[in-house]
Amino acid sequence: MTTPDGAGAGRLLELAEKLVDFGRRSGADEIEVAIGDGVEFSVDVRMGQIESLVEAGTRGIGFRVIKDHKTAFASSSDLREETVRDLIRNAIRRAEMASPDPFSGLPALSSTLVDPAPLDLFDPEIERLDPRTKIGLAVETERIALSDKRITNSYGAGFVSGDARSVLANSNGFLGEYRRTHFDLSVALQAGPTDDRVEDFWFSAETHLRDLDPPEKIARTAIARTVRQLGPRKVPTRRVPVIFEPLMTSGLLGFLFSCVSGTSVYQRSTYLAERLGTRIASDRITIVDNGLMPRRPGSSPFDAEGLPCRRTKVVSRGILESFLCDTYAARKLGSSSTGNAAGSGAGPNNFYMEAGPHSPEEIIRSCPEGLLLIRTLGHGMNPVTGDISRGAFGLWIEKSEIAYPVSEITISGNLDEVLKGIEMVGNDLEFRGAICGPTIKVAEMLVAGY
Repeated sequence: MTTPDGAGAGRLLELAEKLVDFGRRSGADEIEVAIGDGVEFSVDVRMGQIESLVEAGTRGIGFRVIKDHKTAFASSSDLREETVRDLIRNAIRRAEMASPDPFSGLPALSSTLVDPAPLDLFDPEIERLDPRTKIGLAVETERIALSDKRITNSYGAGFVSGDARSVLANSNGFLGEYRRTHFDLSVALQAGPTDDRVEDFWFSAETHLRDLDPPEKIARTAIARTVRQLGPRKVPTRRVPVIFEPLMTSGLLGFLFSCVSGTSVYQRSTYLAERLGTRIASDRITIVDNGLMPRRPGSSPFDAEGLPCRRTKVVSRGILESFLCDTYAARKLGSSSTGNAAGSGAGPNNFYMEAGPHSPEEIIRSCPEGLLLIRTLGHGMNPVTGDISRGAFGLWIEKSEIAYPVSEITISGNLDEVLKGIEMVGNDLEFRGAICGPTIKVAEMLVAGY
């Protein structure tokens, strides 16, 4: 399977420019052309056998055309010029029949351009990595995990790699492209007898292969996370401190992102719509969205509208300083885009809570009794009210030590109260995704048991 190449990039840039010019000549007031060209590899292995193996190239093109403040979209996997020209003509005709929206339109060309090179998002090693090696990484990860006698079953191990080039051009003068790679290695396990099994997983995800955790580390972490849940107990309903592991903090921040998205704000579907400039969290909390961090999963030189990505301080020492907007949401709110356009609304770049001074062990020792939250179930998060109610699994803390695992519980609270109640922030921030955070200790939440 071939990979995107430099000559191909030149052809795609030329095609994008031609189509922008064609769209303008065909009657569009504004036009945006986005082209993606990439190769994806994925393998799933279970019990040492390959269950699925996919290696595929993908190439697609999308358009946004605007005429008299009326917008239409089109897309295709066929990049032949005659095909995409027909799509543009049809999109212009459809736009003429749409309802006008005074807030629609492309952003003005920014005077700031971000050089993709310092972001270091492309790893040339992907061109030398053969399928046998990729399969071997998944097989070895599962083999190590199953060598532990406490592990009774495997959901499988997987390896994914991707090489993608993004090209964007619009009629306001923007033309840009960049190339990124990604590598993911994971394993999911079960432990315990048939009627009382527990499960968990672990993974590593990086833009560069050499930064990926080795199979041994991923497998051993997955084993430890799984077997620590064996023999769970029930606990009575009570209000106690709750410590969020990093993956749980990431989930909480994902909920917060939905509440600070400009789309949610102008739609009034978030409890934070009128809270800009007010305290929404403990003064220990600073939350940032930064698309310019080298080798990070959410980094890009420009967003889906061609505006430069940037560093935006969303929460500063507990104060809500900014919503995250694409151009449309920004116009609705009378503000400016934060470089977070993601196709249909705003999306995170690298959205994270800054690390604090405390080790996870120190945070646990600070808690005479409470819950270390390790996994949740369900969708019980309401951005309109900020309310949270989710099924949960965790480790119970007694006398400032982990005592035993617990299950069949529900945690509930309100995001406003949870953020304001954060007493300690961990020093264990790791960028395992576009949204991430360290260990945190919340002063009190309701843990419902029996």
